[in-house]
Amino acid sequence: QVQLVESGGGLVQPGGSLRLSCAASGSIFSIDAMGWYRQAPGKQRELVAVDSKSGSTNYADSVKGRFTVSRDNAKNTVYLQMNSLKPEDTAVYYCSAVVRRYSSLPSRTYWGQGTQVTVSS
Repeated sequence: QVQLVESGGGLVQPGGSLRLSCAASGSIFSIDAMGWYRQAPGKQRELVAVDSKSGSTNYADSVKGRFTVSRDNAKNTVYLQMNSLKPEDTAVYYCSAVVRRYSSLPSRTYWGQGTQVTVSS
């Protein structure tokens, strides 16, 4: 199996920063895209930022210029540096990874358990 373990969430004041981490482990042949989604109460899960295996990144318009996604391929880990946080960034943040477990199998998407980020004074 594949496990994604997130860390780094918490409570922060508006304008503050947090850094999320997500490490993938288990039976992994290769990982394609890794990234972050979030879900606020009463809303659908939405893309925050994704880093493809080739290094290209994609961000939600609402976080461009404030959030940075990066990854350490040697550690199967993806990070999300969040600066200038706003109350509207409050949500549960989920890590995702497109993983191929064996060379003979197709890739599939795995999800972490989620970590709460609360931006409030």
